[in-house]
Amino acid sequence: MPIYHKLGSFPQKRHTVFQSKQGKHYYEQLFGTEGFNGFSSLLYHTHRPTQVKEILKSVDVRPKIAIDKNIKSLLLKGFEIKPTSDFLDSRKTVLVNSDCSIGLAAPQQSMKTYFYKNADADEMLFIHKGKGTLRTFMGNIPFEYGDYLIIPRGMICQMEFETNDNRIFYVESYSPFYTPQRYKNSSGQLLEHSPFCERDLKLPSVLETHDEKGDFLIKIKKEGMLHDVLYATHPFDVVGWDGYNFPWGFSIHNFEPITGRVHQPPPVHQTFETSTFVVCSFCPRLYDYHPKAIPAPYNHSNIDSDEVLYYVAGDFMSRNNIEQGHITLHPKGIPHGPAPGAMERSIGQKDTLELAVMVDTFKPLMVTEDAMKIDDGKYYKSWVE
Repeated sequence: MPIYHKLGSFPQKRHTVFQSKQGKHYYEQLFGTEGFNGFSSLLYHTHRPTQVKEILKSVDVRPKIAIDKNIKSLLLKGFEIKPTSDFLDSRKTVLVNSDCSIGLAAPQQSMKTYFYKNADADEMLFIHKGKGTLRTFMGNIPFEYGDYLIIPRGMICQMEFETNDNRIFYVESYSPFYTPQRYKNSSGQLLEHSPFCERDLKLPSVLETHDEKGDFLIKIKKEGMLHDVLYATHPFDVVGWDGYNFPWGFSIHNFEPITGRVHQPPPVHQTFETSTFVVCSFCPRLYDYHPKAIPAPYNHSNIDSDEVLYYVAGDFMSRNNIEQGHITLHPKGIPHGPAPGAMERSIGQKDTLELAVMVDTFKPLMVTEDAMKIDDGKYYKSWVE
């Protein structure tokens, strides 16, 4: 995240002695990305963060692929994913390639008996239903409906829910999430034409510092395996940190849409980018105001990317029979556009209240067995008049 932030206490000079008032040493940890060349933060722990007592078990959590070379447009009924008490058990990957995994989760309970760390991928969680707090060793972030949570790889965290009816759309990315480069100046500051600014970001606060020894279970996801690792000290023992690499949040409701006299292309809705895919937010907005404008999107060819749309709320003007929690996949190689009648319906309309999240991947997506369980089976024919 290209913004400096700090919490708690730390020495004025990095890599120097830092002690408590009682003379006890704190232990420094570099939490960085892309070797020593990416964004990083320096953390100061009460105990050494390296004390593994035991590796209890390892479970293969790689999704099972149903279609590895897909050409069919799909509609997945996301709310048919059944709620599950455990957060990690509730996660169902539906689309995947070598760059990212896209999935749905319906957890009913908070993480209480373990902590979680994804050692391979940054995670983007979109909160469709629910409210709570993302707890991390770098501070806590309250979340609610409409929030994106960006969790860098290696972050030790717990999801704490205030509700038991929770719905999450998530993306695991093997390259970091950034705000789009074209919205920023050479120093990384968001520019005046950006649809959001630094004031809109939810940064970590309320740093928890636990000075505890015992048995602390961290579930670590690495290379498709979930490892149960027992540590000797509480993972939330950081007394302070500063830097540029930390979890953060952003509400889709704070995205300010860019509009024009005629229909604007999807990049105006871009919210995040990685080196391998982009994420866009379709928000309530005024429609195009040319006197002969067609607000519905024009037909376009998916030549270079697979397009995934997750429908959150509102009336989805360009589609027919779309409901909350649905996911559509438009694979590269097949042109797509408004459903029959949608273009004609849109003419003369002044605004939309639709809310949706789009993920465009540059590599084709494989379809999992969990996806096929919620596929409507006929969406690919929905453009036939």
